[in-house]
Parts: sequence; structure tokens; C-alpha cells
Amino acid sequence: MSSSVLIILIIGTVVASIEFSDTRDAEIDQLLKKLNKPALKSIKSPDGDIIDCVHMKNHPIYDHPLFKNHTIQLRPSSYPEGWNNEDSDTKKQDLVTQLWTVNGECPKNSIPIRRTRREDILRAKSIEKYGKKDPNSLPHPKATYSANRNFSEHEYSQVVVKGKFHGAKAIINVWKPYVQPDEFSLAQMWVVARPNSNFSEVNTIEVGWQVYKNKYGDDFPRYFIYWTRDGYRDTGCYNLDCPGFVTINQHFALGAAVQSVSTLDGRQEQFPVTIWKDRHSGHWWLKFSTNLIIGYWPSTLFTHLQTGATEVQWGGEIANKKDQPQHTTTKMGSGNFAQQGWKKASYFRNLEIIDEGEVTRPPFGTVYTYMSHESCYNIKHGIHNVWGLYFYYGGPGRNPNCI
Repeated sequence: MSSSVLIILIIGTVVASIEFSDTRDAEIDQLLKKLNKPALKSIKSPDGDIIDCVHMKNHPIYDHPLFKNHTIQLRPSSYPEGWNNEDSDTKKQDLVTQLWTVNGECPKNSIPIRRTRREDILRAKSIEKYGKKDPNSLPHPKATYSANRNFSEHEYSQVVVKGKFHGAKAIINVWKPYVQPDEFSLAQMWVVARPNSNFSEVNTIEVGWQVYKNKYGDDFPRYFIYWTRDGYRDTGCYNLDCPGFVTINQHFALGAAVQSVSTLDGRQEQFPVTIWKDRHSGHWWLKFSTNLIIGYWPSTLFTHLQTGATEVQWGGEIANKKDQPQHTTTKMGSGNFAQQGWKKASYFRNLEIIDEGEVTRPPFGTVYTYMSHESCYNIKHGIHNVWGLYFYYGGPGRNPNCI
């Protein structure tokens, strides 16, 4: 090959590389513009987050093709039986606080949105995958323990109930587990409509806390939500990374850090969470603590969840990327096994479902525990006169029995 041909090939490669880089930069800029709406006010959180206060007229829900003319519902039109339906001053009543609020609050008729940075998108596998879970992320729990180590990159310790439901609730204990690079550890509640064995039709609503440095850029536990209507294939996302969830609370930012976490043999931090189906509008509402209404998923966002859920799951999940011959050292929960109990193992307590009659009650029907790798992460449940149905769960990952 002549030197002139070689030079031409090199120049062509460099030009193509520059054009690809320019195209990618333009796509990132476009996504940032879409995610970061014009702010009435921006608040710098002590943990490094920037919270933008976005006017309701610029709400992300209007970016969804189904909801361009959506009328935002500012409060639920129905509640489960026996709840106190009166409006409340959330700032006075809620136990859930966020660190950014020490530096200010969002004005009336605005919502707090955690600002997305360029580096957040660059850490994603691709621009298209930003804010999305991997396909097949939903566990396929069975009543018996499965030791199939090659089944999935995701590992679970859960309590599962099957039936027909209009909601669920729990109190979730919060820790700050160690997580290996590119992996995550979370505790959450799944509300699922799984109509048949076709996974691509699964609808989920999810809420909890997670440590996920690859997404958030740090190792703080963070409040998060997720949804999908097609088994994580094309639809759905975390928090407000795509239009779908209608946040209405001016004091709570999805994706913000949990202010206080539990300590070994010390103070235990927890937060109550409830998801329920509004029997009048059909929307699925999200509530933290006693009366902190966060917002809702519109009914028509989904296919099968429009009529109700068929399954509820509570528990822990980790991602094991399997980039080493040994098992990951990413911890689930506190990093201690369930049998170590109070102040050592992480827990869920007061597990309840909301039935089709809008009654809140302990889980009924088919209830069982599921552990994908019991020697790595496990679960132990029980019933208590104050905690109701509860369980401890978690583990250290790699150990002499998990290699």
C-alpha cells in the first residue's frame, strides 16, 4: 500500500471519528435540553445535586405523545377505605426529608426536578438506554429456591404475593451498602400486572431506594421510581428520565439522596411507602410517609395495570455483572444475612396489600419467599404484633459459601 493511500485512509478514519463524536455530542445536548426544563429557581444541595424548580406548565408529562393535553390531577379523587382523606401541610407532617430543602424550596405551582448532567448520560451504555433498566430485569420468582447461577445478572431476596390487587404498602429500612463499579443494590416494592407467560406484556410500577453510582455519580442511597408497560423492552424509565410519572409535590425530588441511613447496632432509618389505584380516575398514586403525596402514573400509561395488579413483590435486588470469575462483593441491604436480625440486617415491615374492594389488609392468597442465590443473599420472614408481616433480608455477596 502506497503512503498516499495510507494517508487518505487515516484522514478518512479521523474525519469519520470526528463526525461520530459531533453527532453524539449533538444527541446528548438534545437529550439534556429535553430533560432539563426551564427553571424558575435552582437550588444547590449540600450533597452536590442541583434541583431545578420547574413550572407546572412545563411538566415533563406533556412530552409524552399520549398526554400532550393531559389535565394534571393535583390530589387523589379517592383513597383506600379507612384512610384520612383530608389535605395536610406536608412540611409539618412528613418524616421524609431531603437535604436540598435546607437551602431553599420551590415556588408555588412548580415541581423540583434533579438536574441531569452531561456526565450522567455519558455513564450510560448508550443515549437510548439512559434512564432505563436492562430488558428482563423483572424477577421470575418461584416458590422454590433456584440455584441456577447463570440465569440472570440480577439477584433477589423477596416476599411475593399473587392475586388481584389495587395497591400495596410497606415500611422500608434504609442502608448504604457497598456496591462494585457498574453494579447497583436496591430495596423496593414492585406492583406488577403479569397477564400471561409473555414477558413482553408485563407492566410494573416500582418504588424504593437504590445505590447506583453508574446512574447518579455517587454512592448515596437515593429515592427512586420506575415503570414499564412492555417488560422493560422499549418503554419506561427511572424517575423523570422519560415522560410517564406525574409528580405534583413541590417539596420532594425523585432521585434525590436519602438524608439519613441506618447504622450497625445503632439508629435504624426507614420510610413508609404506598401505591394505590384511584378507583375514580384509575391513576396509580404514590405516597411516602403519612401524607406526602408525590404524584401518579396515569392509568392509560399502561395496558394491563389499567384493570389492576396481579402480583406484588417486596425485597432486595443487586446487579452482578459477572466480570470476574468469582461472585460480586456488592452487598444487599445492610450487607448482613437475614438471620442476624435487628440493627444488623435490613428489613421491610408492615407489608400490606390493597384489595379490589379498596381495603388495606395483610397479604392473602399465594404468599412465598424467593431467593435467587441463598448462600449470597437470603431472607427470613415472620409476623409481629406491631410490625405485622415483616422480613429481614440481604447478604454480603461473595463469601466462603458464595464464590
